Amino acid sequence: MNIPKTIGPLCAKLRKMPKWVWWAGGILIALVYCLCLYLFLVAPSGFRWRAIYGDPDYPDGYEIHGVDISHHQGTVNWARLRNALIEQSPVRFVFMKSTEGDSHVDRNFRIYFINAKESGLIRGAYHFWSNSSSPRRQAYFYLAMTPLEAGDLPPVLDIETKPTNISTEEFQQNILTWLHIVEDKFHVKPIIYTYYKFKDQYLSDSRFDDYPYWIAHYYVHKMEYPGKWLFWQHTDAGKLPGIKGYVDLNIFNGSYYNLMQLLIPETNPVEMSDTPICDSTSVDSFSVQD
Repeated sequence: MNIPKTIGPLCAKLRKMPKWVWWAGGILIALVYCLCLYLFLVAPSGFRWRAIYGDPDYPDGYEIHGVDISHHQGTVNWARLRNALIEQSPVRFVFMKSTEGDSHVDRNFRIYFINAKESGLIRGAYHFWSNSSSPRRQAYFYLAMTPLEAGDLPPVLDIETKPTNISTEEFQQNILTWLHIVEDKFHVKPIIYTYYKFKDQYLSDSRFDDYPYWIAHYYVHKMEYPGKWLFWQHTDAGKLPGIKGYVDLNIFNGSYYNLMQLLIPETNPVEMSDTPICDSTSVDSFSVQD
């Protein structure tokens, strides 16, 4: 096929078209460009812009709100946070980072953990998964450093990355190892935190179906993840009294009664002193994370 000979007649035909056709084509292209710009850039970012400039847009239809924090939030004024309102609803729960890998403890975890309970908030503690530590060491380290008790939210595993040097099957088995060890201790299903595309790509195996999910999905009016979920982290640009700077905001997919039913029950007392620390690092070897 001779491309120059093909293009020549086509260009001649285009030159003969009326000017209104050129104008209409140009306007159509501009409209399509503006629509794509809005859908893929302006609309998603708009949620964050509104939150940052004091006009947050919260998902509709949910009444149970909470936050998650780590040392990045610094000193928290727990009295002010306890009295804060989100869409005229009180803050009910707070998740906090406890451990990461097999040797790091969040430097504010202990004070957060104590103050959350004293302020009357329902508390939970999450472990940040590390691909450089064994799942057993991570699980036992979390158990040794995280004194969850009856009335607390179930333990949480925060998974955000998969190592490139192992298969998806091996990665899934590592995750299940952590989940089973922690579940055996607390007698409740741990919560899995991740973002919805990661869930679809790496955790869609039926072995994970019975675990409750906490899905991170920002700057949208409606959760796009089609599966079952209990918590939705819908923004990282929340502003609340008692916390300096931005904080992650979350909603619970249920009633207050449902939330209370989720908590570690009194009938299954957690005795941390009996936790076997085999295959874990020595408790004396941990480091406080900066």
